[in-house]
Amino acid sequence: MASIHLQNIEKKYGAFVGVQNMSLEIADEEFLVLLGPSGCGKTTTMRMIAGLEVPTDGQIVIGGEVVTDIDARDRDVAMVFQGYALYPNMSIYENIRFPLRMRGIPASEHDARIRRAADMVELGAYLDRKPGALSGGQRQRAALARAVVRQPQVFLMDEPLSNLDAKLRQSMRVQIKHMQRQLRVTTVYVTHDQIEAMTLADRIVIMNKGAIQQVGSPDEIYSDPANTFVAGFIGSPPMNLIDGVAQDGHFVAPGVSVACPAHVRGKVTLGVRPEDCSVGGESAQGMVYGVEPTGDVTYLTVLAGTKKIEVKAARAYRSDIDVPVGITFNPAHLYFFDDQGQRIRGAA
Repeated sequence: MASIHLQNIEKKYGAFVGVQNMSLEIADEEFLVLLGPSGCGKTTTMRMIAGLEVPTDGQIVIGGEVVTDIDARDRDVAMVFQGYALYPNMSIYENIRFPLRMRGIPASEHDARIRRAADMVELGAYLDRKPGALSGGQRQRAALARAVVRQPQVFLMDEPLSNLDAKLRQSMRVQIKHMQRQLRVTTVYVTHDQIEAMTLADRIVIMNKGAIQQVGSPDEIYSDPANTFVAGFIGSPPMNLIDGVAQDGHFVAPGVSVACPAHVRGKVTLGVRPEDCSVGGESAQGMVYGVEPTGDVTYLTVLAGTKKIEVKAARAYRSDIDVPVGITFNPAHLYFFDDQGQRIRGAA
């Protein structure tokens, strides 16, 4: 297996910068997720690791070897794409076998490797079928088995679950994580789905506009966001971000008034997660805008001034709309960001 080092890599398309001066170390056997909105540079980064794109600048090292100018077929990486990319005229057995033929693996090894890979993704009973006879989830598992059978030093997965429904995505997440732990293969996974990132990753790299915003474990990213982009991107619902003014240890915004550290001053943004808000109190005053029971929790939306604040209320909470309501923010879990969106930490 292998570590991956990206050293000051950039990718430019004319005047447009797809990835800007990115440096990142991915440990051997790590499951790293590149997360961000469409167009943020995450897929371009993966394609450069794969050798499908050539960096405009910088260096890529896999397993201690500089591979920046090495062809994709010689990098010993396996990719799983959003589309299944299976050959429709071949059986699942032959689809999984294909990379073994292409890499010149002795035929005597094929059957055992194919069946081991198929069993790992629970497709052993479907090897004689063609892709058209399988469900979407089964076809994606076949694509995974085709990557597994190569026994590469790196897995690269580009939004492999995007075409599946919510229930299948959940079961496939579990299967991918279990498989990666079994195989102990360094894995880079691209997604725009923060639930996938939080549940799969050892570490998450959040990207925006071609640049890294923050790198950390799922817990670090969630509990200690570096800026308002990260704070607003992670979480479902995401963190409430309220623009206001801080002075003399107090933050105020329309309908909102809370204590803040003395070094927080001027135009700032208050961040508070929905689970750190509770119904009743004086941190915020507003009107009930919406109530959404989901079974285990009720989501309450409160309009304070012109800002909608999301609250995770008790499962039994109910209210009519346009009713006055107060909210309490947990003072131990308030975040403050400066007028550039960067986290304010410690005394100035």
